[in-house]
Amino acid sequence: MRDWTFNHIDFSIYPYYRGDDLGVLYSPEEILVKLWTPAAKEVEFRLYEKSSGGSPFRIEKMAATPNGVWQIRLDGDFKGRYFTFRVNDGEWLNETPGVDTKAVGSNGKRGLIYDPQETNPEGWEHDQPLEPKNPVDAVLYELHVRDFSIAPSSGMKQKGKYLAFTETGTKTPRQLASGIDHLKELGITHVHLLPVYDFFTVDENYPYLKYNWGYDPLNYNAPEGSYATNPDNISRIKELKQLVQALHAAGIGVVMDVVYNHTGYTRRSWFNQTVPGYYYRQNKNGKFANASGCGNEIASERAMVRRYIINSLKYWASEFHLDGFRFDLMGIMDIQTMNEIRWHLDELRPGILLYGEGWAADYSPMDERYRAVKHHVVNLNGIACFNDDMRDAIKGNNFDEKSRGFVNGRTLNEEAVKFGVVAACYHPSIVYGYVESSKHAWAKEPWQCVNYVSCHDNFTLYDKLRMSCPDATVEELKKMQKLAGALILTSQGIPFLHAGSEFCRSKKGNHNSYKSPDSINQIDWNLKDEHVDVFNYYKKLIELRKKIGVFRMQSADEIRKYLNFSQNYQPGVLAYSFLNCQNEFNWKTIQLIFNAKKEPAIMELDEHDWHVIAREDEICYDGIDCLIDRKAIVPPTSMMILVKGY
Repeated sequence: MRDWTFNHIDFSIYPYYRGDDLGVLYSPEEILVKLWTPAAKEVEFRLYEKSSGGSPFRIEKMAATPNGVWQIRLDGDFKGRYFTFRVNDGEWLNETPGVDTKAVGSNGKRGLIYDPQETNPEGWEHDQPLEPKNPVDAVLYELHVRDFSIAPSSGMKQKGKYLAFTETGTKTPRQLASGIDHLKELGITHVHLLPVYDFFTVDENYPYLKYNWGYDPLNYNAPEGSYATNPDNISRIKELKQLVQALHAAGIGVVMDVVYNHTGYTRRSWFNQTVPGYYYRQNKNGKFANASGCGNEIASERAMVRRYIINSLKYWASEFHLDGFRFDLMGIMDIQTMNEIRWHLDELRPGILLYGEGWAADYSPMDERYRAVKHHVVNLNGIACFNDDMRDAIKGNNFDEKSRGFVNGRTLNEEAVKFGVVAACYHPSIVYGYVESSKHAWAKEPWQCVNYVSCHDNFTLYDKLRMSCPDATVEELKKMQKLAGALILTSQGIPFLHAGSEFCRSKKGNHNSYKSPDSINQIDWNLKDEHVDVFNYYKKLIELRKKIGVFRMQSADEIRKYLNFSQNYQPGVLAYSFLNCQNEFNWKTIQLIFNAKKEPAIMELDEHDWHVIAREDEICYDGIDCLIDRKAIVPPTSMMILVKGY
């Protein structure tokens, strides 16, 4: 039996390969095949007629080179054929399509030889990523490809497929916009797609029998086939490009969720069946480390692993015109690798959004000093972290259905919310001793902070509010949902929304739906019909953020200079103002008041003649009302915005 401990191997002596031509390079006249596997004693390249089953019609021995690469050149046109590699490093390992393959057959077990030019949809040469602006101008919207369209109420025909994003004119049962038209109507700037690289759990030939979020990587550089109309050919590549093309045409960028911190398989992964042990960290006993909680963690600090990740990201960014990447469990990655990613992507195309989870799921043998955790974001160049402090401050502990936060009834929690309002940057008015999870500012600039209240993980916001407030009416829950959205979309930093939160999405109380059926995970478009008032409010909030630049200031110095928290403290009330800050409407002062109480809040103002531009569901830039006296009455569980000095 093979020994899967690696404390006897010095991986640092493995040679480094600088070339960008690993994998199978196609031309009608020949294919050039290269695989980096420095410990190999023998390597076979095997050709098949089909993506599964049958015997190879040709087996070729590859030749070793001094830099750890094995290669072979074969004359002829092999387009449409499938291939695998088989490595012998003292014993024969399993067949794999290789770690560098960009096209695979169904279920990703064999690579596909293809002509990359044939994967481009019509007009692809004219498709362009969004013109990069400051990251704080983004409004991110996290979405699972299948969830988007699979429900009977979606109005889309290509249910669960990439191509659903290309359908326009789709409607909910009550004839409201659904699909891509809904995204345009809402006003978000970027769709953040849960993993669309090839993952292994869902059988691509029978995709509706199982569900998965996709955090179980199989082939990092090939799109997932269960979302394609045909998983056995280049459809998965072409149709993902059509998704990107359609969103770009709608003025919406595309962010890809990437999971370079671990693989779905461990011993059987393509990495371990190509260069055993090299791609993974080991504990002191030589066994696989497991900071991901999924059985392994990638050794991003090793030279060829780092190069693999960088080249993979460059491929996705260039070939699919992507606008950004979100890094799963980024706290497992090392800081140097993340900074080199930023440098290489800037060299390719400046302005690509990069952000991630600044934590790990378990212990890592790599010292935290070298890892890209949240409290090291100041050492990351142009990379943001999720603000879980703000998340829990707004709604309560993410893992405890009963706990409460600011919007659902916990008073004495305002300092933690203020921490999120200033995007985790230092502000002299915050008493950091009252911020439970972070006793100091961890962001240096607002673009380093992604503010959110819910995502695919754990409970949806609506479910969390419902379970923590079991006696609340639907109308009360909707007010909490609106107030949470108001906090996220008016705070500094980068706002992030979980798809469907704009109309009270529910997963029926399921807190970990990564493999739950469509009945749990699907976006039920009936909810837009039922809670259209919530949708309209979120739409107005996004428009507000876009119209008024003070809600997305670009530096922490600006925030400290212009944003002033009220000294008139009331439990359950948060108030702050922007003073003498240049804005699109030439207002001298903008005051925001968030009342999380079930009764009206009375706020004493320092002057009179304030104009109310936002109250409950209304947002009107010409003014809803004028306050003659120096007193604002803020309705229960709502935000009010007042302005002064036209």
